[in-house]
Amino acid sequence: DVEIMALQQATLRPYQKEGLNWLVFLDENKLGGCLADDMGLGKTIQTIAFIQYLKNNAKSKKLNPHLIVAPTSLIFNWIAELEKFAPKLNVLPFIGAQRDDLKKEIAKQDVVLTTYGSLIKDIEFHKEKKYNYVVLDESQAIKNPQSQRFKAVRLLNSENRLALTGTPIENNTFDLYSQFNFLNPGIFGSIKHFKSTFSDAIDKEQDQSVSDLLARMISPFLLRRTKSQVAKELPSKTEGVIYCEMGANQRKVYDHFKQYFREKLAEQIENEGVNKSQMYILQGLTKLRQICNSTALADKDKDYGADSSKLDELTRHLNEKVNNHKVLVFSQFVGMLKIVQERLDSEGIKHEYLDGQTRNREEKVNNFQNDPEIRVFLISLKAGGTGLNLTEADYVYLIDPWWNPAVESQAIDRCYRIGQDKKVMAYRMICKDTIEEKIVQLQDKKKTVASEVIRIDKEKKTFDKKDVELFFGTE
Repeated sequence: DVEIMALQQATLRPYQKEGLNWLVFLDENKLGGCLADDMGLGKTIQTIAFIQYLKNNAKSKKLNPHLIVAPTSLIFNWIAELEKFAPKLNVLPFIGAQRDDLKKEIAKQDVVLTTYGSLIKDIEFHKEKKYNYVVLDESQAIKNPQSQRFKAVRLLNSENRLALTGTPIENNTFDLYSQFNFLNPGIFGSIKHFKSTFSDAIDKEQDQSVSDLLARMISPFLLRRTKSQVAKELPSKTEGVIYCEMGANQRKVYDHFKQYFREKLAEQIENEGVNKSQMYILQGLTKLRQICNSTALADKDKDYGADSSKLDELTRHLNEKVNNHKVLVFSQFVGMLKIVQERLDSEGIKHEYLDGQTRNREEKVNNFQNDPEIRVFLISLKAGGTGLNLTEADYVYLIDPWWNPAVESQAIDRCYRIGQDKKVMAYRMICKDTIEEKIVQLQDKKKTVASEVIRIDKEKKTFDKKDVELFFGTE
């Protein structure tokens, strides 16, 4: 049983300690492994605990840095979790346009974070480096052995390798080939051999004995726990944040509107004073929040495209969840719910829908609760934040953060009700480097700009100049 210096702000749950022990066992035996716990069970925190353990127990003073490769949308999550749980580790986000300037910093780090896209571009540089561990997050990203991603990760030079994924098999057995070949090169022989011996026999002919053989071959290198398995160790409700990174066009549209409101508000406040400008401030905030959801919401009369990093990220999560879970998705903006609805239709995910115009609320609720085909319920925050009992769901996504944490909590509690026998996981979706982060900062500080909206028509106005600077400033 591994003794570990306590992580800051976290105690590992028993199954997470087992995960850590398993990682240490693999390390001692120089084997690569795949931690495949269900989403939300803490693969990140188990990995951080393991990295901290390696540092605490390093025989020589300085280990080579670990390289963590993750999808862009998860980089900020890693940064936040490392900061929170292992603040003494030196962490370098090796992303963005400044990568060339950062190359000389790598040797001093404990952890280097990069994206699959950046890794492919920088592979000539990385393959000359010696890393301690290479960790692939969402390792199903390399499932195609013909892909540039797989070819790039195979060139990396490391003491050992680790893969993290909630879905080691997304489509068929063949998905395992490149992930396990990365972890323990040569384990399955050639692609051709694996295809004919394993994936064809299992996927096409449903051959049980071959399936059992493959399961036995990978089981020493794979640890998977499901949510239902560890349910008694989970708190009844877990909340987390999903950070989304806007693409180039969404960022351009966002910056354009932010600039526009900054100038307009400066003029407005100059002429009318901050108290008389409250409605305009709110209008600007609302528009920027809509653009964080999708550029399709930027302007009724002008086409700014339909770019949405949140929609892409949400779709990825839903595809992973809907086979085994039911999910609630909340947005404050009906326009955004309609956009999600279109995407779900195109993905063939059956769902229910409820907003302020919905008359047959009870029927919608019953459909969702009782029809096993209906996996997702799209709900507008105002219409469905209270009064609904949706205990079939155990995942909740809040697409847009709101000032008032109480409103969000009420939404999450739609499924966290008497009669709920599953553990509930709730996620807030936040666009990095936007007003949404500021909203969350304000929530955290408990500076309740909360009832802003309710107070707008009274004497005391509470968006002051500092708030406007915080939201619309250039930082």
